Amino acid sequence: MSAVGRSAALKLDWAKVSSSLGLKGATVSSLQSFRKRNEDARRKVVELSSQPTTVDFAYYRSVLKNTKVVDEIEGAFKKFKPTTYDVTAQLKTIEKFEATALENAKTTETKVEAELADLIKTLDNIESARPFSELTVDDVLAAKPELETKVKEMVQKGRWDVPGYAEKFGSLAVM
Repeated sequence: MSAVGRSAALKLDWAKVSSSLGLKGATVSSLQSFRKRNEDARRKVVELSSQPTTVDFAYYRSVLKNTKVVDEIEGAFKKFKPTTYDVTAQLKTIEKFEATALENAKTTETKVEAELADLIKTLDNIESARPFSELTVDDVLAAKPELETKVKEMVQKGRWDVPGYAEKFGSLAVM
């Protein structure tokens, strides 16, 4: 963690975080357990960094009868070199993924906002619409002008029945 990150973490007012965000219940308890783990980890890091990191092999040679074991361990200790890995490729992949995810999130946000505006407009239209019982033929023809031409065509051909009506709603003819 960088020095800036450490100083920011130390200056964090945990109580203010939970109150300003309006957190409640399980979220607050999770945040408090995270805070406790954070403080425990800091304490452990300070404790371990204050301990010496050198090994006194002369002490172990004087205490143990089998000094060959100590010599082997000392040789292995001196030869040990931690392996370093180049993680720049993985970091670049993660950055690309984050950029793509952010771009997709923005696209989704604009689509959702457009759909929400359309739904609000539809809801307003539904709420302001007149009840079906108050509609007149002129209102229906104004909304769907193609119906007028269809009705005129059916009257000219002498068709008084709407195709499919009897199958769907039954016949009212008396037998």
